[in-house]
Amino acid sequence: MDTWLVVGLGNPGARYAGNRHNVGAMVVDELASRHGGARLKAHKARASVAEVRLGVLPGGAPGPKAVLAVPSSYMNESGGPVKALMQFFTIDTDHLVVLHDELDIPAGEVRLKKGGGEGGHNGLRSISSALGTKEYLRVRIGIGRPPGRMEAADFVLRDFSVAERKELPFLLGDAADAAEQLVAEGLLSAQQRWHSPRV
Repeated sequence: MDTWLVVGLGNPGARYAGNRHNVGAMVVDELASRHGGARLKAHKARASVAEVRLGVLPGGAPGPKAVLAVPSSYMNESGGPVKALMQFFTIDTDHLVVLHDELDIPAGEVRLKKGGGEGGHNGLRSISSALGTKEYLRVRIGIGRPPGRMEAADFVLRDFSVAERKELPFLLGDAADAAEQLVAEGLLSAQQRWHSPRV
């Protein structure tokens, strides 16, 4: 069974840890904590990684092997570490899942897609450039649009508000669930669940 690479995007260091732009990295931490408290360890590919099994296959068997990773580079240089990890672990582009913040999705919602544009997201742009393709899977974690006339760049580099932080565990949990389902059951199955109106 092929190994997956699940990458959570963010910026390194305490200054950025609570930023909206770091929500992808937060989801990888959530996934690691679910799987026996797996610890992300420094890797020579300029990333922190942990090897786990994600999701549950039909019949109840553990899901596929996956490498959880958070690049230790800044967001706009994410492509180098991602490419290096794919080479080190021999992972194809169709087994790469990138978790990232998404301005064009309402706060608290999760969507999945393969390929398409980067929507001005510097982390995605760096990955697409390094890999020479946009045809990888994404778990898009909605943070909503900035209020008033605030610039998008300022909005994503601010911490979640007090009200948002109360909802954040639910968002991280949903995005982690979506990533596990994507890996174990495929894109279509995950989209059917996460793109349907929530009851």
